[in-house]
Amino acid sequence: MKRKQLKETGMKIVFLIAACTSIAAVCLICLFLFVNGIPAIGKIGIFDFLLGTTWRPSNDLYGILPFILGSLYVTAGAIIIGVPIGIFAAVFLARFCPKPLYRVLKPAVNLMAGIPSIVYGFFGMVIIVPAIRAIFGGTGSNILTASILLGLMILPTIINLSESAIRAVPSSYYEGALALGATHERSVFFATLPAAKSGILAGVVLGIGRAIGETMAVIMVAGNAVAMPSGILSGVRTMTANIVTEMGYAAGLHREALIATGVVLFVFILLINLSFSLLKRRAR
Repeated sequence: MKRKQLKETGMKIVFLIAACTSIAAVCLICLFLFVNGIPAIGKIGIFDFLLGTTWRPSNDLYGILPFILGSLYVTAGAIIIGVPIGIFAAVFLARFCPKPLYRVLKPAVNLMAGIPSIVYGFFGMVIIVPAIRAIFGGTGSNILTASILLGLMILPTIINLSESAIRAVPSSYYEGALALGATHERSVFFATLPAAKSGILAGVVLGIGRAIGETMAVIMVAGNAVAMPSGILSGVRTMTANIVTEMGYAAGLHREALIATGVVLFVFILLINLSFSLLKRRAR
């Protein structure tokens, strides 16, 4: 018994250390961002930084509004494209898919989750950009192209988490709906799916987090234009793309402004997670 208790105590300590390490890593990242980013915002001016429309480091102009709008537009487009497809695909896999077909589709979805971002970027450059160019004209590298590509990239996250949430719903919900005379489809969409909304929301939030934080694929297909977006067919540069593009040669206030951009991005992610927490509380 003593040996078993020692093992349990030892494992508790290991798990505690792992948890504390994770928390410490997050705290250190927050500390680094805010210590290096907040002074830059103070030097530039919070309104000039957040609402400025000109980014020209050579003239000490550091307005990131075009990058904020670019990130929001591209992420919103990815949500519009990816979330409905992901949820319906999860419903199909969980409740409608024949087992022989499931054995093919499920590994394919998991494979999509493991494809590197750079490969998605090449796919977008070779397939999506020429298609958009042929249909709408222009260069083909724009908000619409980036939204389509990001919509594809967030599908595995949404599908896997939503399917798990749907399968976790007790079968009594579905059977009770059938007993009341509902069809199979109505039982799934009006009894099972609402009961799984908490897990589905979690998948959507994680998908949004990946979309807003994606860098390489967006750089390759969004046009990388340092300008205010004028429509879905205009090129944009997102916040993450701007950081990656210029961090290699930035110095002084320029470098601090890029870190401050990371602070803004970090705050966006926090707001998304806070909104998700509030939605979960309201659902309860």
